[in-house]
Amino acid sequence: MDRDGTMVNSTTTSSKELREATLIGLDWGSTGLRTWLIGDGGQVLRARQAPLGASMLSGEAAWRQALEQFSGDWQRARPELPLLACGMVGAQHGWREAPYAPCPADAAALAARMREPGPEGLRIVPGLLDDPHEGTPDVMRGEETQVFGALALHPELADATLILPGTHSKWVRLRGGRVLGFSTQMTGELFALLRRHSVLAKLMPDDETPAEPDWEAFRQGVDTARDQGAGEGLLHQLFGVRALGLTARLAASASADYLSGLLIGHELTVGVATLLPVQPLALVGEPALCRRYVEALKHFGVHEVKQLDNTAPAGLWRLARELELA
Repeated sequence: MDRDGTMVNSTTTSSKELREATLIGLDWGSTGLRTWLIGDGGQVLRARQAPLGASMLSGEAAWRQALEQFSGDWQRARPELPLLACGMVGAQHGWREAPYAPCPADAAALAARMREPGPEGLRIVPGLLDDPHEGTPDVMRGEETQVFGALALHPELADATLILPGTHSKWVRLRGGRVLGFSTQMTGELFALLRRHSVLAKLMPDDETPAEPDWEAFRQGVDTARDQGAGEGLLHQLFGVRALGLTARLAASASADYLSGLLIGHELTVGVATLLPVQPLALVGEPALCRRYVEALKHFGVHEVKQLDNTAPAGLWRLARELELA
């Protein structure tokens, strides 16, 4: 995988790549593990990934075996390379807990909490905690590394709003290169649950990955959330997906994309009203999902959006630099 997230051949690591490496980085999420051999500037020289997330590992031996399997040869070839990881590896039920750093926080604040290496010499990036005096606390673990990777690649985003779509979509407020606060929306997880396990799933085709989304249905869902969401409410509109199908006003093949538009539309209704006064705006994440947000944002009058792919490798490199390790 190169710097912008494109996959590269991950089977054989060349001697040149090993010489140019300054860091071994890991993004260890709940369901997957991605490891990178990282060079100067956050460039990915070699990438490996597997569906071997934190939720699948139990016990010290399992964690050590996974680390050995996916980076052991790099560590033996270059034992002096720093080893940094972000994600659920540092959660309460991960390998070693890395307590949350409070907002506001910059890269230096994260680095200060990871100066001492943990198991196998692994330094784990702490997550972030947004705990306002009034309101509900919020947390992130893994996305903070993408945020500081985005800043390393694009310093002009020091005062900006970042949206990180995904299972738990994050809206991040940046001022002066610091994360002032953020808001999490369970858009992706709610879509998956409704798509697979609710009464709505009975009206949807089994194929969950069509070649191209039904953009007309998606836009209809976005507009329904934008124009009628305040009066009808999300819960009523979710059941409306079923009613539209039963009355033949929404084709079964279009219902999943309509649902996607409806959920993203409700997310944007809140986000645009509360977080977007500060520009520029950037999306950080998987391109196909970001494309949906770009399309939905147009329906809210937002047309200037920077799009970035996975910036975690650049974030790990930035933190290693902060620690004077790379």
